[in-house]
Amino acid sequence: MTSRRKKTGKASADRPFDAKILKRARQIASSCKIVLEPEPRAGFIGWPVEMPGVLADGKTPAACIEAVYRALEIAVATMLEAGQRPPVSSCGRRRKAQINLRVTPEEKMVLQEAAQQRGYQGISDFVRAAALRVCGAGQQSLP
Repeated sequence: MTSRRKKTGKASADRPFDAKILKRARQIASSCKIVLEPEPRAGFIGWPVEMPGVLADGKTPAACIEAVYRALEIAVATMLEAGQRPPVSSCGRRRKAQINLRVTPEEKMVLQEAAQQRGYQGISDFVRAAALRVCGAGQQSLP
């Protein structure tokens, strides 16, 4: 998804966003970590750790990062506009509690594949996000 910021300060995808929503979306987006990977045809592909479904590409790392942040701003603004709570950045937040979960080797393979397909770093991140989403907590509860 590509978008350009208009001189009014509003992003455009299909339409402009309310200035307050866009300002909040930019604050949230700017605190997210971005993952970049080389991609033979596009140059680089990137996504935010907190929202692995938001993807963008660019010929250079800088262009890719800028494109990811633009796409992320639009995704977060859309969520805010719909009354949804976007994920909280994992930057600087420390997880201290631990839980253990036993699974069969087959279940582990299924979880690994699902986590990888969705862009998560590992099973733990995937299971945590999925379980909190089911509980209605989204990633807001993630420390």
